[in-house]
Amino acid sequence: MGRAVKMSGSPPRASRAAAAPAPRTVEEYLARVSPVERAVLEDLRTTIRSAAPSASELILYKMPVFELRGPLVGLAAQQNYLGFYVMSAPAVSRFARELAEYNVGKGCIRFLPSAPLPPSLVTRLVKARVAENLAAPERRLA
Repeated sequence: MGRAVKMSGSPPRASRAAAAPAPRTVEEYLARVSPVERAVLEDLRTTIRSAAPSASELILYKMPVFELRGPLVGLAAQQNYLGFYVMSAPAVSRFARELAEYNVGKGCIRFLPSAPLPPSLVTRLVKARVAENLAAPERRLA
C-alpha cells in the first residue's frame, strides 16, 4: 500500500456527520461514508481485528472504536481525510520515525483514501496499544 502525503494546513475538527444524529452501530456509521472511504475503513477494521481479536467494537465519540480494557483505537471519515485514532500520544511518539510521512496529531494519524496506512504499521500500532491497555488499570466505557 502507498504512503500518505502530508496534507497542508490544519484539518477540520468536525466530522462530516457532525450535524447528523450520532450513529448507533458501526454499520450505520459506515453506511454514511462514500464507497471509496468505506472500503478503506473496512480494510482498516480487518487489520485491527486481526491484531486485537479479543477487542470489541462500538460507537464512541461518534465513530467506530475498538475497546479492550478501555478505548484501544478508532477510525473515522472526516471532511478532508480519514483518521486512525491511536488514542495514545506515547504510542504515536514511539512510532514517530515511521509516521514522519503522515499528518499526525497527538493520538491520531490522518491519511487520504488514495494512500491508506500500511497494514503492517497498523498491526504494530494496535499491538502497542493492546500492551498499553493490558498494563494499565481497566477503564470502563459505560
